[in-house]
Amino acid sequence: MSLPTAPSTLPSASAVDERLPTPRLVALGLQHVLVMYAGAVAVPLIVGRALKLTPDQVAMLISADLFCCGLVTLIQSLGATQWFGIRLPVMMGVTFASVAPMVAIAASHPGTEGAGLIFGAVIGAGFVAIAIAPLVSRMLRFFPPVVTGTIIATIGISLMRVGINWIFGNPVGPTAPSLVDPGSLKWLADVKGLAGVPLAPMAGASVPALAAVPAVPPSVALVATVPNPNYAPPGPIGISAISLAAILLIARFARGFIANISVLLGIVVAAVLAAAMGMMSFERVARARWFDLVLPFEIALPAFDPVLILTMSLVMIVVMIESTGMFLALGDMTGKAIDRPMLTRGLRTDGLGTIIGGVFNTFPYTSFSQNVGLVGVTGVKSRYVCAAGGAILIVLGLLPKMAALVESLPTFVLGGAGLVMFGMVAATGIRILGSVDYRANRNNLFIVAISIGLGMIPLIAPNFKQWMPHGLHPLIESGILLASLSAFALNLFFNGASGDTRAAVDAARHADAH
Repeated sequence: MSLPTAPSTLPSASAVDERLPTPRLVALGLQHVLVMYAGAVAVPLIVGRALKLTPDQVAMLISADLFCCGLVTLIQSLGATQWFGIRLPVMMGVTFASVAPMVAIAASHPGTEGAGLIFGAVIGAGFVAIAIAPLVSRMLRFFPPVVTGTIIATIGISLMRVGINWIFGNPVGPTAPSLVDPGSLKWLADVKGLAGVPLAPMAGASVPALAAVPAVPPSVALVATVPNPNYAPPGPIGISAISLAAILLIARFARGFIANISVLLGIVVAAVLAAAMGMMSFERVARARWFDLVLPFEIALPAFDPVLILTMSLVMIVVMIESTGMFLALGDMTGKAIDRPMLTRGLRTDGLGTIIGGVFNTFPYTSFSQNVGLVGVTGVKSRYVCAAGGAILIVLGLLPKMAALVESLPTFVLGGAGLVMFGMVAATGIRILGSVDYRANRNNLFIVAISIGLGMIPLIAPNFKQWMPHGLHPLIESGILLASLSAFALNLFFNGASGDTRAAVDAARHADAH
């Protein structure tokens, strides 16, 4: 398979290696950071809260995530030895593709136990990714737009539930839609207190009663019937709506850089409004230090489960395929020829970044396509701009007050932005699927329909696996993995392996919102 790239010319090659004046370098680097910031902090917030970690631990996750984003960005853009770094203007961040499997782990193993399992799976998948990087660079033909579009659409649809729950409240716990009637709870407690007490004899009976009040079976539970005032209150819904409106207005009427950070500005508007209404506490921000080091294994030591490592490795294969298309598209945009050794170095860095993420108690890393789109918008192709952005991210990761401020954001402040972020992921998948030829090849309809349908099973029927072997649960409880495996297998069945690499590059160009 040949790699389609624009011919390398001296001016474009030097543009990638151009060293800009320091003030402009810092300003452009900050621009890249702001474009990716909302997406970068979303994953630690989602996973940390799913794990039921303490607020301080979630803040540590955010700091470690920003630190690792910066560190891996430096490796990818500047290079490290002849083995790592594609040396192109690439910003690295946590991939949304890994969220669903990690949330599934968190649901079954909350707290630091689940965190250790996640970090162990991340580290194991990182080593797998490094090992298979040379192979993945040859696998692009197996992932044409009908496959990648289906996977990305399923990722967005699966994550939409998170954004909706940010607005209204989680369906379980303190914000569940309904509560058990307090009077019924008192009645059940009184009945339990009577267990073993002898029954009084009937009036007029000549012998005492021998029976006693039976114990209430442990499985007896009361049904929640009382509406919960903490679920979907009008105030937080209004703030989420204002955040969404602000994002839409900025995207519609602003231009250039301001339009590119509309999601971040929408969050800021909602946060200011929530603070003004007394709905946001800054107590943890005041307690947090101004500076602190990010150290390995601060939250939990990794625990290595083979099935979970396999699950995360499958996620990494999908991520690396997407990165391959992104690197080729970036090569076209910058005019720099991308050969197979360069691709392998870039993909190997995805694996190294994932290992670094697991060691510092964060998550898998990949290239952020929003920033690839920004390269096209600004026309600045220097990789040192992204290196400056990486340095800024490292500094932000060393400022615990910044992480504490992000952690202090109520979920409804993020709700409007969540709809946009996750909805844009789904829309990106739909846009890629729009380039698929369904008239000449009607079998592509089967690939999309069946794969998205299988991907919805864990969302619609989460207990479908209750009679299946427990060891299979991590592999099948993620709709993203089910959709990915289905799309890959069905495409191979219907279309074989004669994919068009150019089509995959064009699909990567379309993925500037993912």
